[in-house]
This record gives sequence, C-alpha cells and structure tokens, in this order.
Amino acid sequence: MKEKWIFTVLIVAAAITALVFIVQGNLNMAVLFMTAIFALSNGYRAISFKEKGFPREAKWMRVMAIVFTILFFVVLALILF
Repeated sequence: MKEKWIFTVLIVAAAITALVFIVQGNLNMAVLFMTAIFALSNGYRAISFKEKGFPREAKWMRVMAIVFTILFFVVLALILF
C-alpha cells in the first residue's frame, strides 16, 4: 500500500511539473516530465500486473518502463547539451 502512495505522489508531482512547463512555454522540459510520467506509470503497472498473476503483461510493462526511462535520459541529455 505504501508503494502505491509513493508512485501516486511521484506521478502527480511529475504531471503538475509538466503542466507548469507547458503553461510557461518550455516544451522541452514538459516533454521531459511527460516521459517521467510514462516511465513511472508503466513501472507501477508492471508491479501491479505481477502481483495479480499476469507475468507476460508484467514483463511487457517492465520493458516499456525501461524504454521510457532511457528516453527520459535521452531527452535530458538533449536539453543539457
């Protein structure tokens, strides 16, 4: 249960941050935080599917979380350099 709250708080914080950057017009940072949202939500779904007994779906969501985590760092590198 504590894990669910942690993921929820992180996803909400990333979503609010993305909305703030959209309003400011800084779309690069907004995309960065949107990829963070996707990585976090897919990671949580992977854990949830595994707990429910869906190993194939859990593996797929884990792969998607890894892909979005890599994309997060790619976008971060593009912003910084």
